[in-house]
Amino acid sequence: LEKGDKMSAIICNPLNLEYRYQLKKAFGREAVFREAADPTMLVFKNRYYLFASMSGGFWHSDDLASWEFHETPEVPIYDYAPDVREVNGKVIFSASKRGEPCSLFESEDPLSVPFKAVSTPFEFWDPDVFQDDDGRVYLYWGCTNTDPLYGVELDRETLMPLGEKVVLFGEAEAEHGWERSGENNKLSVPKTKMEKLIRQHLGTKPFIEGAFMTKHGGRYYMQYASPGTEHNVYSDGVYTSESPLGPFTYQAHNPFSSKPGGFITGAGHGSTFKDKHGDWWHISTMRISVNENFERRLGLFPCYFDDDGILYCDQNFADYPFFVSREKAGSPIMSLLSYGKTATASSHRPGAAPENAVDENIRTCWSAATAGADEWLQIDLGQVYEPQVIQVNFSDFKRPMPEGLGEAKVTGYETRLILVKPQRTRYLLEGSTDGLDWAIIKDSRDAETDYTHDLIVLDGQTPTRFIRISHMETALDGIPAISGLRVFGTGLKSRPDAVKEVEASRSQDRLNILLRWPAVSGADGYNVRYGLAPDKLYSSWQLFRQHELDLGMINKRSSYYLAVDSFNESGVTAGEIVFVQ
Repeated sequence: LEKGDKMSAIICNPLNLEYRYQLKKAFGREAVFREAADPTMLVFKNRYYLFASMSGGFWHSDDLASWEFHETPEVPIYDYAPDVREVNGKVIFSASKRGEPCSLFESEDPLSVPFKAVSTPFEFWDPDVFQDDDGRVYLYWGCTNTDPLYGVELDRETLMPLGEKVVLFGEAEAEHGWERSGENNKLSVPKTKMEKLIRQHLGTKPFIEGAFMTKHGGRYYMQYASPGTEHNVYSDGVYTSESPLGPFTYQAHNPFSSKPGGFITGAGHGSTFKDKHGDWWHISTMRISVNENFERRLGLFPCYFDDDGILYCDQNFADYPFFVSREKAGSPIMSLLSYGKTATASSHRPGAAPENAVDENIRTCWSAATAGADEWLQIDLGQVYEPQVIQVNFSDFKRPMPEGLGEAKVTGYETRLILVKPQRTRYLLEGSTDGLDWAIIKDSRDAETDYTHDLIVLDGQTPTRFIRISHMETALDGIPAISGLRVFGTGLKSRPDAVKEVEASRSQDRLNILLRWPAVSGADGYNVRYGLAPDKLYSSWQLFRQHELDLGMINKRSSYYLAVDSFNESGVTAGEIVFVQ
């Protein structure tokens, strides 16, 4: 970081929020997990409002970095995919429900005026309300793997439908390879009875969901998510039109938001917004999906419209720290120092060894054997560095179902309870140059907050080799577990060599490109960038110590330019661009 940079304007995905717990009993199984997903971000009266599924309310912020929570018991908090848009100077809220008509609510100021119901038009799922420049209002919705997305115009005063619904578009996995279901766009064979039941019930077609409309340069951008929230390839695509109800044309660059690799994956079902300074952003759902498929987090990404009107996100190294302020261009702004470094601990449970805290995979973790204050985790960076940012990521590894927490909502096949009341996550973080004398980096042992992806921004001038976390107290009196103790800063060795001699072959159905390359000296991993032109490599896939990629995030009728960049703790070395017809 350069002198004078605004340190408080740094964030790191997943966003550091007090994510709420969900306690769920369904099909004879119990699950304890945190969830926030399907986010809508609204800028209203010069303030940011963030609504997400199963959160019991919303977060609000002045700067996109520091957030406060506000409960909304007056709206249906158990209904998924809350949508908030400004219509006629008021905030309109809607959410998903099946089996009965859904309501639209309004508030003149969500912080001081409770929402009240305005209309109850019909049953819908994954709604999005949009008011055009001419004042006309539209509703979009849809979330199945059998039906398309729909749209209809609403009366701007009553918010009731005008005319019949219009079909927008549906799935096209035979043409859009990224819409194919499964990890890496490949379906695995069901292994458990539960997986078999789900596959039998849902089939194998991708879900088309998460409608969100943006207007830019006189063009309408209808965004949607596919193929499924539990997959690393959960992404957002877009169709465009000259009219709010179509006909819509598939954008050649798709998906425009995707993050299939790195520490945390997934970048689907989100919303696109312009910040108070005129810059565009996309916020979307990121997956963990270990304790339950809907174990999810939120991610924020810079978003752009290029000179040709193409919508895209910058998601290179998108779970590294970056500036919220767009005055500083480029990503990443610092490198990862902790990957693969030596990790030790006071104890660990089976399947949760210390090295899992530095393997850059949020789906694995270290977990202590007990909840005692004397449990600790330590990493040795190998040399003395001057760290700039540390991210502490807690996990809910094998967290048991708590008892006596109140009444739960019961539906046809499940019992569910959202813990709106915040829990507490506490710890002591220390640093040392020799492993003997320790200095406090952060002491949250008296905190009343519950930040499970805590971000600590340092001055970058404190020599440190060893980092230790101890005195951990986690939510629901659980045993502490950490999925990532991540340290960022400036590396001390040379950047890696460039990747050369990339082999690229396209599958017969043209929905995959198999890439292979030799390992290069000094590389921790590789970032595969790809797109439709040499200067439009808008998509990326980050890999660690992997020398091939079966890339299925492509479209059948497009040719691609690709580059395999190498990276390590000291930076990125760009690879040569190759063309695949």
